[in-house]
Amino acid sequence: MHFDAIGRVPGDPILGLMEAYAQDPNPRKFDLGVGVYKDAHGLTPILASVKLAEQRLVDRQNTKTYIGGHGEPAFGRAINELVLGADSSLIAEQRVGATQTPGGTGALRLSADFIAQCLPGRGVWLSNPTWPIHETIFATAGVTVNHYPYVGSDNRLDVEAMLAVLKTAPIGDVVLLHACCHNPTGFDLTHEDWRRVLEVVRSRQLVPLIDFAYQGFGDGLEQDAWSTRLFAAQLPEVLITSSCSKNFGLYRDRTGALIVCASNPEKLLDIRSQLANIARNLWSTPPDHGAAVVATILGDPELKSLWSDEVEAMRLRIAQLRSGLLEALEPHGLRDRFAHIGVQRGMFSYTGLTPEQVRQLRDRHSVYMVGTGRANVAGIDATRLDLLAEAIAEVCK
Repeated sequence: MHFDAIGRVPGDPILGLMEAYAQDPNPRKFDLGVGVYKDAHGLTPILASVKLAEQRLVDRQNTKTYIGGHGEPAFGRAINELVLGADSSLIAEQRVGATQTPGGTGALRLSADFIAQCLPGRGVWLSNPTWPIHETIFATAGVTVNHYPYVGSDNRLDVEAMLAVLKTAPIGDVVLLHACCHNPTGFDLTHEDWRRVLEVVRSRQLVPLIDFAYQGFGDGLEQDAWSTRLFAAQLPEVLITSSCSKNFGLYRDRTGALIVCASNPEKLLDIRSQLANIARNLWSTPPDHGAAVVATILGDPELKSLWSDEVEAMRLRIAQLRSGLLEALEPHGLRDRFAHIGVQRGMFSYTGLTPEQVRQLRDRHSVYMVGTGRANVAGIDATRLDLLAEAIAEVCK
């Protein structure tokens, strides 16, 4: 038969964690694996601002026709301003355009195909470690994948090693940078680090591809955009992938954008024509609902204010969970050992736990996290911090 030779691909490890967690009967289990925000009740909530925007769409939307290759124009304008700032000179000079995509992952795939087709022969440089799907997206598109150091064996950010390797990157290659809330480590560059990276990018004439998936979850909506805006202001050409999954809670509505900053308006039109052509062969036109929600929220001052407050509340809760875990670890003499958890930003923490310790946490205490020791801090139950600390202490003996 035609399909007889087709084998079975191993399942995604994170999805496998989800299944194992769901089947675990232990009422005291922890899900620290799946990368979604959870509230104090363990739920991934629909934001109040999103509910209000959706109701407005139900009442007023009068068509379900296609929205075009670049997506909803109002969404594109709103996301450009959110990422680059309403007073961005690039927007005023018509040097920036957003192409709507199915989530941030769709934006990454669109950028990968754009690099493969329009910048042939250019490799992409990823941090080590990075989000695993970064690896497969670019490899599948036929782009050569290289790596620069980011976190060393001592579980510390190693900026010097990062810069040293990037200085050897071939002229014109692409470097993928995490704007904030680095996934999976949670370690972010300082402003001075970013300026040094910018100088290397400029001197090597690298193309910066900035993955901006967690705006608002690090130090705030405006603060988290600092590095992206720096690069956009200082360099003539920048690619940015933006996701609305986390900060709008639109995980299943798959809402994102690939933002292109070009040297002039005419070149932007050239690039956007290529992106529309590539997108046509990927998903034709993007889904509307999530983008319409985002455009509605960002286009209404009251809804935007409510949304900003909700994002800040999520950010603060994550920060409090980090500090709370450190406090719970203190009686076990482990606060200093895990002090990096308080320095890291965003949903994820590279805990420093070994694969064997992660296995023991799962088998003995029903604490589920990725084998590398990456934990989703937003999945911690604040009422059971002591229980989690006890489990960590037991496997660290």
